Amino acid sequence: MKPIYLLLVFALFFTSCQSTSPSMEEKNKELINQYFTLFNQHDWKALSEMYADSAEFKDPTSGMKVIKKSKAQFVDEYSGLQQQFPDVHDQVVNVYPSGDKHVTVEFVSTGTGADQKKFELPIAVIFRIENGKIVQDFTYYDNF
Repeated sequence: MKPIYLLLVFALFFTSCQSTSPSMEEKNKELINQYFTLFNQHDWKALSEMYADSAEFKDPTSGMKVIKKSKAQFVDEYSGLQQQFPDVHDQVVNVYPSGDKHVTVEFVSTGTGADQKKFELPIAVIFRIENGKIVQDFTYYDNF
């Protein structure tokens, strides 16, 4: 009787561990969907609040070096982007949750500059999320 009891306990433990992972993946996916909603509303202050106090960023503008930004720096950077491209918009192509801490997103960013030239830029971002906040934002796009 004991081996069956142990097997049952193990099965329940294994099942409960598995059920928490999709739940966290779903929460992270919802967080990232909210991120892009705020981005497209150009609500930079609310968007900055989705990040940890000193999140790490990496993208072609930093030479693909990891740098830390404060929320104020983030707001300034994205406000500048909006000044250059007042209609900047991100269209999410797909969201790929990966475990309890990572979400990869592919999207296309578009906008129109002051010279009326339009841009369309495919981008991929890997977000690392801890305690409901983005702690890493690693962005990849063709910078040529």
